[in-house]
Amino acid sequence: MIGAIAKSMRETSAAGLLLLSLAACSTVAQAASYTMYRDAGCGCCLEWADHASTGLEAEVIPENADMQMVKDLHGVPTELRACHTMIVEGYVIEGHVPAEAIRKLLSEKPEGVTGLAVPGMPVGSPGMEYQDQKQPYQVIAFGPKGQRVFASYN
Repeated sequence: MIGAIAKSMRETSAAGLLLLSLAACSTVAQAASYTMYRDAGCGCCLEWADHASTGLEAEVIPENADMQMVKDLHGVPTELRACHTMIVEGYVIEGHVPAEAIRKLLSEKPEGVTGLAVPGMPVGSPGMEYQDQKQPYQVIAFGPKGQRVFASYN
């Protein structure tokens, strides 16, 4: 009888561990969700969102939001502001930041970084493609301790 109980407990424990492992794997595999704020009249924002949202799930895309307030609320420095703002996993993504840089931010989670920004609207950045023209630009990491170049694109 005791042997049967021990065997049942081992099987239950193994099944529990298997379920726990599967749950953990499915959580890791789930896409991060994001909220994007944009001006309804800006077409490049939708182009960028298509690029940047690969592997992410949209929660909300509010239009006609008070963009100044959104940027103030999330601590986007004035000199880094652009036409749209995304919040993903607690990070602020401002402007035409490439998906590659967002993935790097989410995987590395660098200390002291509030978010990433591409100031302005550089030609050739995601959402700002025009023929074969490309303008060099930088992705700037910002946070309480200041700003630094996170990535450069040519």
